[in-house]
Formats: sequence, structure tokens, C-alpha cells
Amino acid sequence: MKLIPALRRLWRHAAFRRLLTLRILSQAADGTLQVGMASYLLFSPQSQPDAWAIAGVLALTLLPFTVIGPFVSPLLDRWSRRDVALYSDVTRAALSLVLGVTIFSGATSGVWAVVLYGALLVAMSINRFMLAGLSAGLQHTVDEDEYLTASSIVPTVGPLGVVIGAVLGFLARFTLGGLLPAHQADSVVFGFAAVLFLGSVLICRGFPRDALGPTRSLSQAPAASKGSDADAQSGPRAVLDGLAEAWRHLATRPTARLALALMAVSRLLFGLLSVAVILAARNLWHPVDQPAPALADITLWGLFTGAGFILAAPLVPGLVRALGLGRTALALLIGCAAVSLTTASVSAKLGVFVLSFLIGLGVQSFKICVDTIVQAHVDEGFKGRVFTFYDMAFNGAFVLAGVVAAFVLPPTGLSVAAFLGIAATYAACAVAFAVARRRLGADTFERGTEDLTRPPRN
Repeated sequence: MKLIPALRRLWRHAAFRRLLTLRILSQAADGTLQVGMASYLLFSPQSQPDAWAIAGVLALTLLPFTVIGPFVSPLLDRWSRRDVALYSDVTRAALSLVLGVTIFSGATSGVWAVVLYGALLVAMSINRFMLAGLSAGLQHTVDEDEYLTASSIVPTVGPLGVVIGAVLGFLARFTLGGLLPAHQADSVVFGFAAVLFLGSVLICRGFPRDALGPTRSLSQAPAASKGSDADAQSGPRAVLDGLAEAWRHLATRPTARLALALMAVSRLLFGLLSVAVILAARNLWHPVDQPAPALADITLWGLFTGAGFILAAPLVPGLVRALGLGRTALALLIGCAAVSLTTASVSAKLGVFVLSFLIGLGVQSFKICVDTIVQAHVDEGFKGRVFTFYDMAFNGAFVLAGVVAAFVLPPTGLSVAAFLGIAATYAACAVAFAVARRRLGADTFERGTEDLTRPPRN
């Protein structure tokens, strides 16, 4: 399947068109926000980050939702997911303005330091909550047999927004860096992010309130079964009961459970690569007192990996049509192992970037497979909570990668032993997947891919 025909097929759904536009614009704002954050925290003239510093930034921006996610995840199965997206981006627009004003003023110590880091923490946590809601609501925008096609395009084109936003943020930062002090140039980037968030709010307002679910009969079922009223459902006990119920549901879905576990490992390994490249750009490829070229290299690396993410969209459905979803996922894990093995012997910047493109292609392609499996194997009434578990594993694995990197990577980032270990871990994942596929049955991995075996619709 080619990207354009697939997109044309899904484009007939007005809700899908709006969801795709919303995700691209919102993630573009995320990309701009992340450039501002990275520039201020890691690439300012006074900083010289090591792996622990990077791990700290990752923990600040990703770990909070990993911790609180279970307690808010049931809300995605009761609240309007359209409202979640709408108010999330309203909040992030406001927080971006707070960040911009705080950094521009230079008042970043004492109480204002708490405001600064608190705003960053909340903004990044809300991002994951919103994306979990959009993932859970995807099925309401397409036909049931189009899960694979939609799961290929939305999570892959979404990062295109991140790349666009990151490039725009970097260009703004690079241009203004020669005209303003570094911290004021960073503040303008945060202001630009606020404008993009407001744009996504306008797009989101076009959805009817219940357009993205949850289905009311399903989302209210737990309340009916327990004989409790709506107020009782909002208490801590009800949240824990809802989480336990979702976890028990996931326990009856071994295919989805396996996919989530392997996705987390894959995300950890990609996180190790990311930390290695940041350290190499900051401490190996450029003098430590020249952060601007290092930030430019990280932006270029993001373009290479982002290109891999984007090309995964047309790649995966074609592979699935030829091989089946199970064989495709297995081949991707083996491919990532082979590329990681090659990376162990490369230190030149361009070589690392090219291999990062291949890793990005493989990792994102595997994520598409996982998205399809989870969509197809989890019941609607639990999708909000399960996709929050998904995002918790996604974020937690990246934070853990920063901690692991602090122990296994040198200050210059690139390590033969570390990349050999990454390759071996990918290979172990491939073996585990092959064994599980044989045990669970090959056919169970093909659910949700039926659209690939049917004639295209006009």
C-alpha cells in the first residue's frame, strides 16, 4: 500500500481529516516547545551536560505522567476525549506563555525556578495524556477494518509535526541568537509554541463533543455494574478499581500484553541511541563552549530520525500485505538488531545520522505494528486506560534509558560495547516474539489488518 492512496481512502472520513490535522499541529507545537526546553536546559552557554543531566531533563518532562498516569487514565474512558484534547492545548498554550515570560525576564531562581520547572513538568505531562486520548479515539474516525491503515498514518504523520515544529523552533532560535541574549531568544521560541497550541485548539473545536468517544454505554458500564453513582466514580477507590479492571482485561489479552512489553524495550533502546547522539554532539563533535553548532547537529539528527518515522507509514502496510503483521514485526526487530550492530563500528557524524534514520524507520514501523495489535485486541471500554498504560511504558522506558546511559555511556556518548548490547537486546526481543507467536498462533497477530486483503475503495 502506498501512502497517498491510503491517505486518500481514509480522507473520506471528515473526523479522520480533523484528527490528523489536530495531531500534526499539536505535535508541531510540542516540537517547538521541546527545542526551547533543550536550548535553555542543555545547550545554553553555561551548560555542559552529561548523561545524568540528560536523564534529569527526561525525568522532569516525562516521568510525572508515568507516575500519575494510572490515576487519570480512567478519565479517558469517561470524559469526552475531544474535551481532553481541547483543554490540554489551552493549558499548554498558557504554560508556554508563562515559560516565555519567565525566561525572558531572567527571573529563573528561587520561587521563579519552581514556576519554570513546574510549568515544563505540567506541559509535557499533559502532552502524553492528550495523545493517549487521541489514540484511544482513533477508532471513532475510521471503519473497524481500517485500524492498520489509520495506525500507520496517524502516529507516523504526527511526528512529522514534531519535526516541523522543531525545525521552526531551531530556525527561530538560530536567527534570534545573534540579535538577543540567549535566554531571550529561548523565550521567543516558547511564545511561538503558544501560538501553535492555540491553532490546535481552533481545530479541536470543530469536533462534536462525543466524536472521539468514549462510547457512553461502555464508559458507564462499570458504574451500572457496581450500582454506584457518578460522584462515587470520581473517588480514589473508584480510580483504583477501574485500573484494576483494565489491568485484568489486559491480562486476558496476551497478544496486546506482549506487544506493549516489546514496545517498551524498543523505546528504551532508542532512548539510549538518543542520549548517545546528544552527548556526541555536545562533547565530541564540537568544542564544549560552542553549544549552537551542537544544537544544529541535534536538529539535523532529528530530521534524519524523523524522516525514518515518516517513511514508516507507507512501508509497514506494504510489508504486512506481503508478509503478514507477525512476520513484519519479527523482521523489524531483526533489522534493528543488524543496524545497531553496524552502528557499533561507526563514529563519524554522517554515518551515525544515516544509521539513526534506519533505526528510526525500524522503531517507528514496529510501533505501528504494536498500535495495530493493541487497537485490535483491546475492547473499547478499556482503550483509554490501556493506551495510558501504553504511554506510561513509552515514557518510562525513555527515562530509564537516560539512567542506563549514565552507567554505560562515556562522556562523548559513542560506545562500541553499548551498541553491541543494544544489538543483542533487539535480537533477544526477536527471539521472544518468535516464540510467543508460535505459542499464541500466527493468526491472532493478523487481526485488524483485513483492509489490506480487500480491493481498494473508490
